[in-house]
Amino acid sequence: MRNIKVVLEYDGTNYAGWQRQKNALSIQQVVEEALYKLTREKITVIGAGRTDSGVHARGQVANFFTASRIPAERFSFALNSVLPPDIRVLESQEVSHEFHARYSAKAKQYRYSICMRPHAPAIARNYYYHVPDILDVDAMNAATQYIIGTHDFKAFQSAGSSVKNTVRTVYEAYWVWEPPCYLYFNIKGNGFLYNMVRILVGTFIEIGRHRMLESDIKRILESGDRDKAGPTAPAHGLCLERVYY
Repeated sequence: MRNIKVVLEYDGTNYAGWQRQKNALSIQQVVEEALYKLTREKITVIGAGRTDSGVHARGQVANFFTASRIPAERFSFALNSVLPPDIRVLESQEVSHEFHARYSAKAKQYRYSICMRPHAPAIARNYYYHVPDILDVDAMNAATQYIIGTHDFKAFQSAGSSVKNTVRTVYEAYWVWEPPCYLYFNIKGNGFLYNMVRILVGTFIEIGRHRMLESDIKRILESGDRDKAGPTAPAHGLCLERVYY
């Protein structure tokens, strides 16, 4: 058996996230079905992160074990020949049996995209969250200093998660404004809680609207209370950019 590592790019609009679902179509299911067409093996694909419904990826990493004789570097081409056009394998390679896409990961990087203008975008509507207000980007950037480092992010986790340890380390977090109207939030950390990035974005937007103070981030972190944080930003603005090993 060989262990094959793949890097995937996908548009999550039409999928119920990465992980297999009983009553909805997922990225994992589509990739596993494509592998079955190629190898006639029932293969389980392990993803680095369980992106939610509607979330996109430019650098999702996965691995799977196979007895197939397809050359490792050709798996990307073979898979792309049977995958739908909104899922693409960018590269494939053979790795050691010890490699695990999820547990071997050291850090992940996400990007959240906002279109900040009076009217919503048409062409980019599936990739940008439309905010009709002019946000105070300087205040939003100033607020990011409070999440850098190791903190208990319980207040920035949606209900329903079974995770017991809510301490995570954020290595970098910053906003970039791209004129005339595009705003991007970049964050890199050793791991993220359920909806953590989207709740952070929703809270920073409240700061950008001057409905919260920059220092409120510190107060929210210390409270551990989800109700004190801002709303959860929509899934379609979020993209998994890269996984670090």
